[in-house]
Amino acid sequence: MSDKNKLTATFIALIAMIVVIGGVMMLSNGLNANNNGQGGPAAGVSRVTTGGPSTTKAGTTGEASQNGTTKENAANTATTETVATEAVTEALDSIEQRINDMSLHEKVCQLFIVTPEGLTKGGNYTAANETTKASLKEYPVGGIVYFSKNIESADAISEMISNTSEYAAEEGMIPLFYSVDEEGGTVARCAEKAGTTSFSPMYDYKSEGEKTAYDNAKQIATDISGLGFNLDFAPVADTWSNPANTVIGKRAYSDDFHEAATLSSSAVKGFQDGGVFCTLKHFPGHGNTSGDSHYGVVYSDKNIAQLLSAEFLAFRSGIDAGADMVMVGHITMNGVDRLPASISRIMITSELRSRLGFDGVIITDSLSMKAVADNYSSGELAVRVLEAGGDMLLMPADLGAAATGVEAAVAEGRLSEERIDESVYRILELKSKKMDITNK
Repeated sequence: MSDKNKLTATFIALIAMIVVIGGVMMLSNGLNANNNGQGGPAAGVSRVTTGGPSTTKAGTTGEASQNGTTKENAANTATTETVATEAVTEALDSIEQRINDMSLHEKVCQLFIVTPEGLTKGGNYTAANETTKASLKEYPVGGIVYFSKNIESADAISEMISNTSEYAAEEGMIPLFYSVDEEGGTVARCAEKAGTTSFSPMYDYKSEGEKTAYDNAKQIATDISGLGFNLDFAPVADTWSNPANTVIGKRAYSDDFHEAATLSSSAVKGFQDGGVFCTLKHFPGHGNTSGDSHYGVVYSDKNIAQLLSAEFLAFRSGIDAGADMVMVGHITMNGVDRLPASISRIMITSELRSRLGFDGVIITDSLSMKAVADNYSSGELAVRVLEAGGDMLLMPADLGAAATGVEAAVAEGRLSEERIDESVYRILELKSKKMDITNK
């Protein structure tokens, strides 16, 4: 059942419960009206036995009392129904009504997180400007991701995010995710360019245990939140199980599956307590591969049973800790369906969503990576991600082509608009925890 359907079912149950309570109140009031408090007939009322069911013969006093009670019950029922209706409407309006007010193009754009250059179709941006504003109007995306080249200083990136936020508000857009890869160690854009706290690779802290994993994550989150970021593509939940692996290496918290699970879940809590949304990456696990999906196809020969006792441990633990997002990598799963995980319905819907129980936002790794970009057009790749059950599309090679491809798939019936709505709902539900998504 989709999140929207679950919510609707919950509120239907709520209405039913309120109606039952209202009925009990009416019955109670009716009994009080027909009782004198001692179990006998009320004043002015006598019982008449006819050999069949009991009937009531009302005198003038009882009739007046009964009429008064009837009016009171009617008023109580009307009040109860009004309160129930208002409660349901208010809860649904905050997310579902916003979706109902969005065009298909707006909903599709909400699925994308892009770089400043990907949004504006070129350039090298260290400041938001009128081109940024015009591009947001054309493509009201769900978020922007910043890299080292976009960060000149702490003040500059803060101003860039602030100005972008103002432009989005002027256009009546839903507030954006402002994201960055800030893992600590070798992947730390803000520590490198904005002077935030610098850390060694997370692997170097593995012997210090859960508290250090939590403290490091909280400090990173506190630092980047102060710059204006609200989403970190961290922690790394991969386990460095293959010593020859260089794309993950010491970015991982451990080379032991159980230890990686414990430490990465502690990091989840640290990032959240530091004030940002966090992302487990790179499902189903990139630490056992020998290649780098940035530059070509990468394979895993493991089957589901093998993954469950190894790579999945850290993702399950992080999900149980409350991770906001999970990033799916482009590892081709030879032991499962021979598809990149990012477009695999088995990996995303059957395993991540159903088996591991993740009901948050599922985002892809960069769709510009050669592991997938060399084999699929931007439009086709975006559609396949959504068909597999993904929610957000990170850094397509061509934003316009990707958005057009999704819209065309809806028009052709390959994707339903309800499928788009499901992902938009998850995105807005997450955003609503830190942002006002109702203002237009």
